[in-house]
Amino acid sequence: MKPDYDKLGEEYQASSSVNIVDVDCTKEQDLCSKHGVQGYPTIKYWKDGEVNDFNSGRTYDAMKKFVEDELETKCLVSDPSGCTEKETKYITTRQAKGAEANTKEVARLQKMAAGGMKAELKQWLNQRLNILKQL
Repeated sequence: MKPDYDKLGEEYQASSSVNIVDVDCTKEQDLCSKHGVQGYPTIKYWKDGEVNDFNSGRTYDAMKKFVEDELETKCLVSDPSGCTEKETKYITTRQAKGAEANTKEVARLQKMAAGGMKAELKQWLNQRLNILKQL
């Protein structure tokens, strides 16, 4: 399962809506205890702020289908109905800027992406990149 999970993580590395994360419970005992991890491997997912146990197939194809069907959201500038309020505000702000300013912003965010950051910050960074690439 680990190779398939790692492959899924690579696939969604730049996702604006999905984070695939590994946690070593021998080192992060408090975190694992907090989320009820008792056996290994355990897969958890968060949806609408709620933690859930992953009980679907453990192959790459099965996990990818689950992510696509249940977790992945795509914000499209052409149809912002799938966008969060934060993304919609960002679209409006960036549309008011010129192409040159948006190109500079892409370069700035890509540079930031090369560094380490918390998962929620990386997710927002990827959401902004997704929007900028559509403008």
